[in-house]
Amino acid sequence: MKKPGGKVTEQAVAATALTTAEPPPAKKAEALPETTEGFPWPSSHEIKKESNPFTDRDWRMLAYAWSGLLVRLVIIFTLLFSVFQFLANQEQKRVEQTMALVELWESKDLQQAQRALKERLAALNTKYDNLLSANPTPTEEQVFRQRIGIEAMTGDGGSMPLADFSDHFDRIVYFLNRLSICVESDLCSRKVADAYFRDYAVSFWSYFAGYIDKQRKAGSANFASAIETYVRQEQPEATSK
Repeated sequence: MKKPGGKVTEQAVAATALTTAEPPPAKKAEALPETTEGFPWPSSHEIKKESNPFTDRDWRMLAYAWSGLLVRLVIIFTLLFSVFQFLANQEQKRVEQTMALVELWESKDLQQAQRALKERLAALNTKYDNLLSANPTPTEEQVFRQRIGIEAMTGDGGSMPLADFSDHFDRIVYFLNRLSICVESDLCSRKVADAYFRDYAVSFWSYFAGYIDKQRKAGSANFASAIETYVRQEQPEATSK
């Protein structure tokens, strides 16, 4: 006699055996080959050459290219013109500043000072003219002029009282110092200043350099130093030769 439900029991046993069986081992991941290249080299057929808009057949591209070039040229020209105009305005200001000094030089007080120095030096040159040879060397002439300048700053240097002459001398020194500082600081036009004042400044220095040196040794270390700097500065024409 068969037991009922035999097939069901066999199926249950089979199912239990399947669930209790161990799962198959997982596959080990395969190691990828090492490479030093991050990205593959692009193939040559993928590189596209940039087209030249100036040789493009499309008239719109040509118009765009030439208009862009024209705009750049206009910008460059505007910048250059602005720089040129700025420099021209700066030079114009220097000329105006120098011409203001020319007007000051022609004022009454400075005209009197110039006349006083000229008359005193002319009288001393005439007095000691026999001490200078007919063809003096530059060194002899320099020594002679410095001696004249030193005597001019003494009480026996002329008919004008020394106190009055010293006032005229100080006015000339003040003006030439002011002129020299203006030129050396690039606030005045050197070209215009040289045309009006350089010859006078050089002549003044040739006579009074000895007296100025004595004043410096006596305590005024920077006395007329700006004039010396201006006088010893070579002129542009002499430098270019």
